Amino acid sequence: MDSIDTTLFAKVRPVLAAALKVDAAEITPALQFGDLPQWDSMGHMEVMVSLETELGIPITPETITGLTSVEAICQHLAGNGHA
Repeated sequence: MDSIDTTLFAKVRPVLAAALKVDAAEITPALQFGDLPQWDSMGHMEVMVSLETELGIPITPETITGLTSVEAICQHLAGNGHA
């Protein structure tokens, strides 16, 4: 988890917490799809829509299947110029 930028994590955490309807403290750098009951297939779609709306991440089939962890989301943001 050393590769997670703390600034990006600070942006991602509230978006995921709101999408999954959980306390932000439950969103950790190690969190992955399926770790919380709320992050199931329907919750994942909520996460994707929220990331697109709040952070401007374009949603594609590759995005949906690839962004299945907080780490992957942060790496994707870093690789696309979000800092």
